[in-house]
Amino acid sequence: MRPSLLLSSLAVLATASAMPLSLLVGKGNGTLFLTTEQLLEIAPNAKTCDGGDFAEECATAEQAVPHIVSSFIRYGVTSRAEQAALISLMALESGEFKYNRNHFPPPGNPGQGTRNMQSPDFNKQYAASIPGLHIENPEDPDSVLDALVACPELDFGSAAWFLTTQCSEEIRSGLQTGSQAGWEKYLTDCIGTTVTDDRKTYWERAIKTLNVQQTS
Repeated sequence: MRPSLLLSSLAVLATASAMPLSLLVGKGNGTLFLTTEQLLEIAPNAKTCDGGDFAEECATAEQAVPHIVSSFIRYGVTSRAEQAALISLMALESGEFKYNRNHFPPPGNPGQGTRNMQSPDFNKQYAASIPGLHIENPEDPDSVLDALVACPELDFGSAAWFLTTQCSEEIRSGLQTGSQAGWEKYLTDCIGTTVTDDRKTYWERAIKTLNVQQTS
């Protein structure tokens, strides 16, 4: 990504969120703090980009951390239980940050992507929420996705955007308890997917790593 484009995208985010640019590149604190070591405990294969079929899409844990923290700041996700759910979702959906486009099964689903493998319809809504975002062809799902993944802040920001704009208060309240029941309801009733052993493994790692206090 060209430096000028990155700075322009960050400036758009700073204006939209009314937050200092320094915060948006990962200067988290308190409940908004995440380390590379913590992320590697959740997604151990994110240490390097070795083994990825689409190297240009890959981000290491070290590269991902500031953008994940930025998304929590931008969308006000301060609950550690919610953060754990978002991180585990992204880790699974992106193959531990190896991908930001749907490729599987080949040829994949055009226009589906970002780090939580968001559908084209939701990507269009997400893009519309970013003031000043330039899209070559707003009616083309791939063009919308191109604009989103071109900026890491937007690429990693979609999971937090989805949680805070598409999930009900009931879903979020349940998720904030850190309980398995709350997490499962988030997956089935908001994300629209099923609970699998792989998803549960990532979530359990995230809950443990972030020291989430579980309540009923």
